[in-house]
Amino acid sequence: MPLREPTTRLSALVLHNALLMLREPGPLLSRMLLPLAFMTLLRPLYLAAQGRAAGTQQVVVGTLVTFSLLALSIAGSAILAERLGRTWDRLRGTPLHPVELLLGKAAPVLVALLAQQLLIIGFGAGVFGLGLPHPFLLLGVLLSWSGTLLGLGALIGVLVRSMGELSAAYDIGGMLLSSVGGALVPLSELPAWVADVAPVSPGYWATRGLHAALDGDTHTVVTACGTLLGTALVCGALASIRLRGRSSRLVAL
Repeated sequence: MPLREPTTRLSALVLHNALLMLREPGPLLSRMLLPLAFMTLLRPLYLAAQGRAAGTQQVVVGTLVTFSLLALSIAGSAILAERLGRTWDRLRGTPLHPVELLLGKAAPVLVALLAQQLLIIGFGAGVFGLGLPHPFLLLGVLLSWSGTLLGLGALIGVLVRSMGELSAAYDIGGMLLSSVGGALVPLSELPAWVADVAPVSPGYWATRGLHAALDGDTHTVVTACGTLLGTALVCGALASIRLRGRSSRLVAL
């Protein structure tokens, strides 16, 4: 029974958060549909600049990284909405551990992020003829990148104080991380200083890992996945520490 109780609590929390997300499907739908329109409209420019194979790969990878970073709004708002609705303090006052709270929020968001990314990849393969000769390498990068997005989203969600701050964080931060990471424009075409700072951006490792997975470069995929998972763990740990600190202050009051 002691082992089953935490599992039951976590399952109930996951179901609760999934229902909350489905009640407001607008943000999720926009993150699903806009990337497809973006790829369709911009692909001719990439083909003209890089050729059919490279151009198709670049527009799919760039779109995936950019719009998945913008989907940080889904992860961050899942936590911030609870805080603004004054239900977050109630959750923190329950026996739920901060890690359980984050996992309960993360599971539905993880499904949404993977669905978005698989939709983009599937659209690129089915409509534009993107080759997928190494699906397991690709899946490894997608899972690692989704973990990074969850960690970043959770950290933003516990740090910001309003929806305006959240919007600024994912709009500005998302575009900067994807652009500096070489998602939309190859680093070779950008100023030299961008290539020097690019490895600081998680978007760089996602972009590099996705290109490597599509090309079958296992070594680069492993390096990229390791960096992304490390970033996810650091962000998740910081978010959990922040929650634990707030919980302690709440109990003290």
